[in-house]
Formats: sequence, C-alpha cells, structure tokens
Amino acid sequence: MLERIAAAARRAGRDPAGVRLLAVSKQQPAGIVRAAAVAGQREFGENYVQEALAKAEALRDLPLVWHFIGQLQANKTRDVAGAFQWVHTLDRARLAQRLSDQRPHYAGPLDVLLQVKLAEEAGKGGVTADDAPALAEIVAGLPRLRLRGLMCIPPPETDESRQREPFRRLRELSAELSRRGHALDTLSMGMSADLEAAVAEGATVVRVGTAVFGPRD
Repeated sequence: MLERIAAAARRAGRDPAGVRLLAVSKQQPAGIVRAAAVAGQREFGENYVQEALAKAEALRDLPLVWHFIGQLQANKTRDVAGAFQWVHTLDRARLAQRLSDQRPHYAGPLDVLLQVKLAEEAGKGGVTADDAPALAEIVAGLPRLRLRGLMCIPPPETDESRQREPFRRLRELSAELSRRGHALDTLSMGMSADLEAAVAEGATVVRVGTAVFGPRD
C-alpha cells in the first residue's frame, strides 16, 4: 500500500513523503492492529467510539495516533475529545464547542478537520462548501481545538477524471480558506478505490482499510 501511494505521488509530481497513510482499523481486532503497528504503521482511523476506546486501551503500550473518522454525535464528544488526537468529521459549531470544552487540559489541542459535503447524499454528514468559511472561523477561535484542514467522502465513481472533480473542489476550498488566514496543511481524501485521484489533487492523508487489512468479516 505504501508503494501504491508513493507511485501515485510520483505520477502527480509530488514528494511521496507528503502523503500519509491512515489505516482504517474499524472492526479489526486489536491483535491485527498491533501487527500493523509492529510493521511500522502508527496512525489508525476508527468509526465507532466504544470499539475504539477498547482498542486504544488494549494497545496503550504502543505510540499510536488515533483519528476519529465516523459521524460525530453530541453524546460521544466527551469520549472523542479524550481518546483521540484527530477528528476528521467536524461539521457543526455546537459539536466544535463541545469538543473544545471537553478536551482534557493535560492533552494538547485536538487536531480537527472540517468534513465538507460536496454532493447531496442521504445520511452523510458534512458542512456545505458555502458554509465552511463561517464554521472555520468559529473553530479557529476555540482554545482547545486546532483547525488543520478539510475532509470529504465523495460519491463513489469508477472513472478517474470524475473521481478527481470533488477532490479538486476540496483543494480549491482549502486554498480559499488559507487565503482568509487559516493555516491549513491537511487534506484527508481518498480511500482504497480512489486514492490515486485524491493524491493527484493534493491529498495529504488517504484513509485506507480494505487494501491494508483485507475484507472485513
């Protein structure tokens, strides 16, 4: 998988070191995650809070970085604020305020990404591109959060040119927010089926599960 990412970066004229692999470990047992960590992987993405808490406890002896990539709910923000180093799916001011208020003071600021909804899809979270600048201003003003960038989950496509279009829009939105004074350095976009398109459009983090761990049971 690392070679696939590196090859995609080279084709795009980018330094492969500028693209990080986030191994999506949801529904994978702690032993499998430990094996991936022993092989050198350090960053893992989890969708389900209770599963992630148990896994993090089982692997507390390892220097891992945990990313929350599931749909964020108000009744889970305290656990997310306490157990994760990154949140990729922030899309509402109320949730941002709760995360900031509940982030433990012994921990550093919580690194967050705004999830941007680039197409209307039932059941999928995200702030609209039009509303993202206002949300970015709110998040940037919260003391226990650090706004790092943007994330998207576009509708599935098989043609690479169509895959690239939403990733291009997210990159352009990130550039707009940077012009407004936000020091953004992270674009979380691309998964197993479309990471080449995402890397071509500037992804700095690709979220990959199946191609790392194999199919889930």
